[in-house]
Amino acid sequence: MTKPAIGFIGLGLMGGAMCQRMLDLGYPLTVLGNRTRTELEKATARGATEAKNAREVAAASDIVMLCMDTSANVEARMRGADGVIAGLKPGTVVIDFGTSLPDSTSALGEEVAAAGGVYLDAPISRTPAQARDGMINLMIGGDQGAFAKVQPVLKDLSENAFHVGPLGAGHRIKLINNFFAMTTAMAMSEAFAMADKVGVPRDKLYQIMSAGPLRSGMMDWIKAAAIDGDPTKLAFAVKNAKKDVGYYGQMAEGAGAVSLMSGAAKQVLSLGVAEGYGEKMVPEMLGFFEALYAGK
Repeated sequence: MTKPAIGFIGLGLMGGAMCQRMLDLGYPLTVLGNRTRTELEKATARGATEAKNAREVAAASDIVMLCMDTSANVEARMRGADGVIAGLKPGTVVIDFGTSLPDSTSALGEEVAAAGGVYLDAPISRTPAQARDGMINLMIGGDQGAFAKVQPVLKDLSENAFHVGPLGAGHRIKLINNFFAMTTAMAMSEAFAMADKVGVPRDKLYQIMSAGPLRSGMMDWIKAAAIDGDPTKLAFAVKNAKKDVGYYGQMAEGAGAVSLMSGAAKQVLSLGVAEGYGEKMVPEMLGFFEALYAGK
């Protein structure tokens, strides 16, 4: 069967890996970068076509995918004379793979529908390395028919593609997921640094903690940095973690709730960004705690 034409906007670590996966499988691909060109140039070297703007991406595509860092950047690529919406063909499905604010997602969904397309939110869990092998997990919100239409493509990109409800449901679940994940990551990083401070060997701390119900993938990713010296197991930037925890707080406030637990994680991540950790990976925040307890 002929594969649908894919437009992809936002080739960072995750988006670049997803594009390489689709190129492996022979998808026709039109791409547009966001902040850097490294992954974009890898894609064009393998036959992807670089567009001049988002409108051009949409005009060339049956499915438009975005993998951006913030809701503001998604909105900027979607709207305006050179945006995705301006170039949509009737029946085009637009998929936001980033972690966005649900209210923004709902508003864009209405605008895409008015232009004859369908908008889905499909945030990602797992890492760019797993994306390269088609082993990410997706939590998809939006129209069931549109989900069924793009499901063969999503199966090529993921191990699991869960349809979780109406538009915005994926982003709501992802924000809860990332709040919990980043709170755990910061707590584990502090735990290892505190072990140094009070004279407890890191490997003994891990041995005891991992033998009980605290054991998790997140614990092991932080352990990889703290004990094995490898901070690359979780390729997720501190600045993005800060953004996601902040979005979680905004979502809670919008629902008339107060998040008591996310404040500490957001504060630590904000301090990390202020201290120059924004572009570093989340496991490297161990260094922030080490410096803090050393009085540096």
